Amino acid sequence: MSHSKGRRSAIRNIALTTSGIGLGFSAISCKTESDNATEETPIAETEQPLKGNINHSACYWCYNSIPLDDFAKSAADLGLKGIDLLTPEEWETVEKYGLKCAVATDTFASITDGFNDPANHKDLQEKYKGLIGKASAQGIKNVIVFSGNQRDLTEEQGLANCTEGLAPLAKYAEEKNVVLIMELLNSKIDHNDYQCDTTPWGVKLCERLGSENFKLLYDIYHMQIMEGDVIRTISDYHQYIAHYHTGGVPGRNEITDVQELNYPAIMKAILATGYEGFVAQEFIPTYEDKIAALDEAIKICDV
Repeated sequence: MSHSKGRRSAIRNIALTTSGIGLGFSAISCKTESDNATEETPIAETEQPLKGNINHSACYWCYNSIPLDDFAKSAADLGLKGIDLLTPEEWETVEKYGLKCAVATDTFASITDGFNDPANHKDLQEKYKGLIGKASAQGIKNVIVFSGNQRDLTEEQGLANCTEGLAPLAKYAEEKNVVLIMELLNSKIDHNDYQCDTTPWGVKLCERLGSENFKLLYDIYHMQIMEGDVIRTISDYHQYIAHYHTGGVPGRNEITDVQELNYPAIMKAILATGYEGFVAQEFIPTYEDKIAALDEAIKICDV
């Protein structure tokens, strides 16, 4: 399955889970006083606690082969504080383990058919108003929205249509203490024709709406593909960004040294802006042990 189809399917049908991982063991040499013999004694490795500077999260759709209850337990054991892209019926499952839904969605949310088409406004406004109300009641801060595909629209037409469709929702979100976040996605590889595919376009939309309750979800993977210059962009536009996603480039897999992004440096740049929100892992694991892949990524980003 292509990444694009996988993500779209997940946005429509978000459901995920994972299993726990065991502690590794190392051996130490110790000599007995009686015979001075050397024995190898296995002891559990001491896990280093997370530094606490980054509020770690993960997108469940990348782990949806694992039941959500199992995944939430494992995520909590790893030190995560949230899970992204959960629908209302999933929120209480993760809260059992002390986690929050970091970004709320629902099955009606569509990457391709969004707010840049006036024909969608009435339906989306009604459905998003319901989701915003539910998120607010649950203490969930962020609700994801999408521009939709550009089709025959100019940049200006897309901006005007999104502004018209989102303005009443931004006002309602302010009343409910919720932030609408539009995700920046690449239109080159994964989401052909998606309109909100560069940071400057998203920033223009933020400026037109003029609301602190509408911001951007800066997806590092997607924006590396579209524009690069990630750290400078984050530094210049951080006031418009309310959430971050990760992923290895190219391939959208693990964020280790098999890909081109320097994630520790990027995390430090994010912290330097004063950011206190979530950073969510959104890579597709290639390891057989998906939880081990997530654990590795969290440690890479824990600066």
